Amino acid sequence: MFEELSSRFETIFKKLRGHGKLSEANVSEAVRDVKRALLEADVNYKVVKKFAARVQEKALGSTVLDSITPGQQFIKLVHDELTGIMGGASRQIKFHTNRVNVIVLAGLQGSGKTTACAKLALHFRKQGHRPIMAACDMYRPAAVDQLETLGKALGVPVFSDRSAKPVAIAKAALEAAKREDNSLLIVDTAGRLHVDKDMMAELKEICAAVKPEEIFFVADAMTGQDAVNVAAEFHKEVGFTGAILSKMDGDARGGAALSIQDVTGVAVQYIGVGEKPDGLEVFHPERMASRILGMGDIVTLVERAQETADVESNKKLEKKIRRNQFTLQDFLEQLRQIKKMGSLSELLAMIPGLGGQLKGADVDGTMMVKIEAMICSMTMREREKPVIIDGSRRKRIAAGSGTTVQDVNKLLKQFDSMKTMMKRMTKMTGKRGAGAAMMRNMPQF
Repeated sequence: MFEELSSRFETIFKKLRGHGKLSEANVSEAVRDVKRALLEADVNYKVVKKFAARVQEKALGSTVLDSITPGQQFIKLVHDELTGIMGGASRQIKFHTNRVNVIVLAGLQGSGKTTACAKLALHFRKQGHRPIMAACDMYRPAAVDQLETLGKALGVPVFSDRSAKPVAIAKAALEAAKREDNSLLIVDTAGRLHVDKDMMAELKEICAAVKPEEIFFVADAMTGQDAVNVAAEFHKEVGFTGAILSKMDGDARGGAALSIQDVTGVAVQYIGVGEKPDGLEVFHPERMASRILGMGDIVTLVERAQETADVESNKKLEKKIRRNQFTLQDFLEQLRQIKKMGSLSELLAMIPGLGGQLKGADVDGTMMVKIEAMICSMTMREREKPVIIDGSRRKRIAAGSGTTVQDVNKLLKQFDSMKTMMKRMTKMTGKRGAGAAMMRNMPQF
């Protein structure tokens, strides 16, 4: 997500840092490079034009501070403007407490509405709501089956009626939600083109029947600028209150996320990452701007850690590290906890300064899979006391994990180095570069 754009910005800022001060010439060159980078990321041309004009005006105006370097000045201006075009601040959804709240999902076919429906249900259940989903897509084969399967896996009820029309299903689902004391109804509708008058009329009827608090337009981030154009047309017809960008973990250039609010006047509310039901993030413009500019996103990282963390286990782990009793079994449990938070490369990119230091390092899922396989091929005694792992045991572990004896040797050697590093880190918490040093000592394969 935004990798190419982030790389381009990094090059632009690096070039600007070489100048002693901001001048009309170097600002114009930097702004021109920024415009080109945004256009290549498929950001709307009108949005880019306004963005560049505001950055250039502020960079050459009286708002620039003399106490910081030209590179820092320019980064701050670009960060603020990026935040602005993405909405400025995330909007908090306010639900009523005395009735069933309704969310309707709309969008093109294949944009990921059904998956987004399940993700929203899980997201709001974590917040204390009692969701129910309504299967109103009667046109796509197996759409109802897909939502029912997702609902069963999550333990979220799904209202469906294969013999009824979508508007009738939505009405009946709302009545069922009232009877079953559900606090939230999420309506999955069929994909439709904005030029299909009959389908758009049906969507309007569904909204009129259930009177939703929120109408979310679900757009596939992979479609880039097309998603923005379609969103604008949908907004004219239906008037949605927020957007959900799906597939943001794919090869998305980012144009939709950076354009949709400025073009439609409605901000992105959530982004979908991955197919798993927990792969949904609240969209925070300021945090996203920081990620794009390579400044990290430590707040989101902490929030993810809190969602997956076991407080008591973490306290015990901290004591083990302080006493130099950290084992391969502890390491395995930590790896599994990290995997719940997302891909390792994505998590590292959220740590300010660390993503750039580790660029090109082997921190993908393959490395973690190999490490997990080797540890799982060990006995519990071997995990607790790696010192007993002799030559014959190493051969057995390698054969059992589909790796080589050299891989096992490397894991054991680097795990020992990591233990030493972690013990030092507990004595110098907060020391700059300690996190990067630890990651450099992670086993690489």
